[in-house]
Amino acid sequence: QVQLVESGGGVVQRGGSLRLSCTASGFAFSNYDMAWFRQAPGEERDFVASIGTGGKLIYRESVNGRFNLSRDNGANTIYLQMNSAKPEDTAVYYCAATPAGYGLQSARLYDYWGQGTQVTVSS
Repeated sequence: QVQLVESGGGVVQRGGSLRLSCTASGFAFSNYDMAWFRQAPGEERDFVASIGTGGKLIYRESVNGRFNLSRDNGANTIYLQMNSAKPEDTAVYYCAATPAGYGLQSARLYDYWGQGTQVTVSS
């Protein structure tokens, strides 16, 4: 049974930091490219960042330099360190997995999804 379980969401003040985690089970994690997406109310699910099986990274422009994505294959986990948080970062954050390549920004290309974790940045 495939599972992606996110944690670490919550409320943070503008300029603050938060670390999200996503732990995977039920598939060969090290063979999958992983990503974070986010969805604000009334909006589409948007790409945030991706990490390939070899560790290559890509970020959406609005978070580049503020967010850091990493993976620990031994723990089947990815992490999203969110720094200098802004109110526009407020959304439900989802982790996702695909075997199709890293940096893919279309949600429909991902096979597995977590249930999401809410991040709220207060101003």
